[in-house]
Amino acid sequence: MTDNQWDELVAVLNGAPRTRPTIGFIIDSPWLPNWFGIDILDYFTNQDLWFEANRKAIETFPEVTFLPGFWSEFGMCTEPSAFGAKCVFHQNEFPFAEKVIREVAQIDDLVEPNPATDGLLPFMLNRLKSVRPRLEDMGHKIRFSVSRGPLNIATFLMGTTEFLMALKTDPDRAHKLLRVITSFLKKWHALQRETFPSIDGMFLLDDIVGFIGGEDFKEFGLPYFKEIYADGGTVKFFHNDAQCAKSIACYPEIGINLYNPGIFNTLAELRQMSANRLTILGNIPPRDVLAKGSPADVRAAVQKLLSETPDRSKLILSCAGGMPPGVSTENIAAFIAAVGV
Repeated sequence: MTDNQWDELVAVLNGAPRTRPTIGFIIDSPWLPNWFGIDILDYFTNQDLWFEANRKAIETFPEVTFLPGFWSEFGMCTEPSAFGAKCVFHQNEFPFAEKVIREVAQIDDLVEPNPATDGLLPFMLNRLKSVRPRLEDMGHKIRFSVSRGPLNIATFLMGTTEFLMALKTDPDRAHKLLRVITSFLKKWHALQRETFPSIDGMFLLDDIVGFIGGEDFKEFGLPYFKEIYADGGTVKFFHNDAQCAKSIACYPEIGINLYNPGIFNTLAELRQMSANRLTILGNIPPRDVLAKGSPADVRAAVQKLLSETPDRSKLILSCAGGMPPGVSTENIAAFIAAVGV
């Protein structure tokens, strides 16, 4: 992200009036490799291809701010790998981390990982350190520390059903698991900030927030997210494209000021539920419109959103969720043209 893009992002979060709408997209391994014309495994294992895929996106769409920007990741295997999860990588499929905890009692023996040495995390940092000169030569800087959230990681370590059941059948151990993960995440984000002093934002992704009720979120989500985001910097960015109606009112209390939702609520509803205290990154349907629709469908969806939104402050035009697989250059161009940038 360039200095100008960062300054514009902060201005939007502060509610400053805009002469034109800001466009932003979350891009990572579900979209970038195949759009660039390579397999997902090549994207993860070839540093030059990873860099060039990100650079091509930036240069093809200079009107767009891509978030978090040059995201160094290994899909959903990233954080679970540090806990010893077996990571399964196919040539051109999304990677998957197998469970580590098969019985809830095993939580008692879980050891907190060292983010500087464990799993794939050193590879993530080293990739960024290696490309940093090239990245900065382009006028970009590393702006965000990034991770999945504590509930998301817990479900990969235990299994989604098993973890959600543990919230009710063994809440003490569920808290113990979340405490270990939260301590680990705080150190992981701190290490990213120490490695790259240009970082002044934090980005967490956790769709499991949308799988639990409001009271469960307040007990098993709110305190841990609040603790992690306490050192999040200027931009505290959260992605949950599952249901958010039971939790969104708590996001400002956590410190979140930029939110990427799903398709379950309109922009007006999201603003009402959050008392308009969040900047929203959204909210065009990602799969059915941006990926599967025609350029005319994309233009129509963007124009409809704009026509229904006279107050365009605290809004970054995007899709609901991250950029999905299969979005074409033509459809992104249609999105940009509809905004009139």
